This record gives sequence, structure tokens and C-alpha cells, in this order.
Amino acid sequence: MGVFYDYYRAANRQAAAEKPDSPRAVEKPMPGVPTFDAVDAKWIDPGVILGQLIALVRDVPFSLDLVQTITIYPPPEGAPATMEEWEALPEDSPYKEGPGIEELSADVRDTLAGIPDSRLDELVEHWEQIEEFADVPPADGYLLEVLTGLRGLAQRAQEEDQMIYCWVCV
Repeated sequence: MGVFYDYYRAANRQAAAEKPDSPRAVEKPMPGVPTFDAVDAKWIDPGVILGQLIALVRDVPFSLDLVQTITIYPPPEGAPATMEEWEALPEDSPYKEGPGIEELSADVRDTLAGIPDSRLDELVEHWEQIEEFADVPPADGYLLEVLTGLRGLAQRAQEEDQMIYCWVCV
């Protein structure tokens, strides 16, 4: 198995964190589960792989702090503060097992939303060369699909004055 990432938009943090155990990118709505405008990005994490895309778009060097996120679930205010508190958590605690939800910054949303059609192929060509794809290259067309999906999601979020969130599942 691995870690999976769904990127989605929501009206606010409360809406973004509703039913946190449920995937965000689903093909068919499920009863009792909120439906989100989402992109299934499989293993494209916000900090490294998406961060490298953002660096390419902005034409700046990559750094780990390029994509800033705010943890909204599990709530940071309930996180264990000591090793004793950590060890006292039940094994199925979301602090240990997930899922997690991160809010991406507005500048990342706006960077993605502003990608012109004319740069799509160039960005994908450079993005697929990053070290993280060296051992397992993405399938043909996959990165273009993810990139255009994220750009469209960001544009819709921007139009609605919403933020983009990342649901992380181990």
C-alpha cells in the first residue's frame, strides 16, 4: 500500500473537515458523505512533489517550505504534546493512523490557477524528470491529467473564494 492524496476545494475549514475518514475524490456519491470537487492525485504529496511543480511554474528553486500547509485534521489543538501522551493514544487514533487534512495556501491555489495552456506540456516534461519519479515513472498522460485537474480545481476555488485542501490517507 502507500500514501494517497486527494486535493479538493471547500467553502471553509469546517466543511473541508466534514467526515474526515471519507475519501474526497470519489466517482459516485455515497449516502451520508459530503461530495467535493476533487482531484485524485494518488501519491503526489503537497510538500515535495507538488512543491516541485510549484517551483517549476514560478521558475524558482525548489525548497521544502515552498508549499505551506495548515493542518486542520486531526485538530492540532488535540495533538499529543509529550511522548507519554503519544504512547497513551489508542492505536486507531487519527494522530497515529490518519487520515489527515491540510489546507494549502492561497498563493499555491493562485499559482496553479494561473498556469496558461501554453505551458502545460513544458511543465509536465520538466515535472516528470524530478528525482521522485526516477524509479517509478508516471504512466503516459498521468501528470498532464493531474496538472490540468489541479489547475481547474484551483480556478474554481479562486472563483468561489475557496481554499484547496489535501486529504491524506495511509
